[in-house]
Amino acid sequence: MMYSKKILIPTLCLAFGLLIFSSCSKSHNSNYSSKTGVKYNDPYNGGLQINRKVKEAPGPGLVGIEGGTFVMGGSLNEDLGYDYDNAKRRVTVASFYIDETEVSNADWLEYLQWIAQSYPEDGKMYYDALPDSLVWRHPLSYNEPYVNLYFRHPSFQDYPVVGVSWEQANAYCQWRTDRVNEHILRESGVLMDYKTMNSQQTKPETGFNTELYLNGQIRGENVDGKNMPKDNSIGAAKDARRPVRMEDGVLKQPYRLPTEAEWEYAALGLIGNSFQGNIQTARTYPWDGLGVRSAQRKSQGKMLANFKITSGNNMGVAGNLNDGGDITVPVRAYIPNDFGLYNMAGNVNEWVSDVYRQLSFEDFEDFNPYRGHVFMDNQYEDAQTRTLAKDEYGRPIKVPAKAARKQTWEELQQAKTIDSINMGAATAYDHDVRGYLDEEQKALFGKATLVNDKSRVYKGGSWNDRAYWLNPATRRFAQQDQSSAMIGFRCAMTMVGNIYGPASNTRR
Repeated sequence: MMYSKKILIPTLCLAFGLLIFSSCSKSHNSNYSSKTGVKYNDPYNGGLQINRKVKEAPGPGLVGIEGGTFVMGGSLNEDLGYDYDNAKRRVTVASFYIDETEVSNADWLEYLQWIAQSYPEDGKMYYDALPDSLVWRHPLSYNEPYVNLYFRHPSFQDYPVVGVSWEQANAYCQWRTDRVNEHILRESGVLMDYKTMNSQQTKPETGFNTELYLNGQIRGENVDGKNMPKDNSIGAAKDARRPVRMEDGVLKQPYRLPTEAEWEYAALGLIGNSFQGNIQTARTYPWDGLGVRSAQRKSQGKMLANFKITSGNNMGVAGNLNDGGDITVPVRAYIPNDFGLYNMAGNVNEWVSDVYRQLSFEDFEDFNPYRGHVFMDNQYEDAQTRTLAKDEYGRPIKVPAKAARKQTWEELQQAKTIDSINMGAATAYDHDVRGYLDEEQKALFGKATLVNDKSRVYKGGSWNDRAYWLNPATRRFAQQDQSSAMIGFRCAMTMVGNIYGPASNTRR
């Protein structure tokens, strides 16, 4: 059969055009690779699983904080202590999550109960997690009732936990990460739920750890597996199931203490005073105005935070109390700031992650500023199979980082230490940079200075502090193993991706 060129050429062009259109449409389809055109989640071409439908969400108790730029230290106009440790500097903080409230006594009791049930024979672990209730004692003050009642009496259950050190707060963050992720897996049926375990008289495993689970090292009778994701890899059995991976977007990022910059940014809540990228009014406290009293008609004259009003005046006059807090108050007392956070001024000071240095403001980066890094890596029980070593509580063992860059496979096997700055010279890598650009003088500690690499920043003011310390820019420090009746904490979490970033700004 003969075809004319007039018919054949347009037909070929149409077919070729359809092929191009098909290829282009695949490249813009989220189910196909935009670089190769290969389909994702297809068991016949390797089964690479890409999940684009996951929406980032905060973990339990957290509030999303949209990041941005602000002047760190800028809310403080007077340096009454002449410390010169909060020089104003413009920085940018990435979006993150932070607890809506301070960690309460009830929250800490939950932590202790888990330890008691999971490790009933380990008295040391339980004892080390106990708050120091003796922080209430004072030689010339009758605070003895708080020693026995503040932490455990139900009337104080929603009050902020105190008497916890920076080290204890960090341990709580690690525990909270594992419990939240374990709960997610049990609720979704990936791990056996508590009801099923109870019916089968099975106790939950005590060694659940997020890192070990993601590394494929959590297995046993409590791993149900019925709701695990399908394995689409080549050679997988039909309807084969696999453990949840980080790529699935099911598990939460680690809870941690906020950095000083994050905490100060969240406390100010300048989002309430901004319009089209401009901050219209500065703030001295987490609320508007220069004072500490409410300007609202119904609450006019009342204190907006729990602090020591003057010497000898912790709460006001009977019958018309100003702040109503002789010591601490419940974690949801007073009006939240514009980010929806309670008690970012007063009630209790709060630990942040940073190591204290007087001149940190001059040294740190202007994006996510932070001082306090001790770079650690996982220790491997078997480097060939990537099996992580575990401690007696089933947690990954951390060891000092050996290099500032990714080592080659040969270096990793030979456990060489490489200094990337010296282009491969076999010198030891300094993994502890808490004193970077401002090395501590160990010989002077306790003589000329009280600052060292274990000095941690706390901020926010407390029930026993004057109004000056309610300013988010003020900063003090204590040793990381110390505790006080005036220091508590709240947790934070890194926000993955950027759910606030409007990509539409770049559209034509």
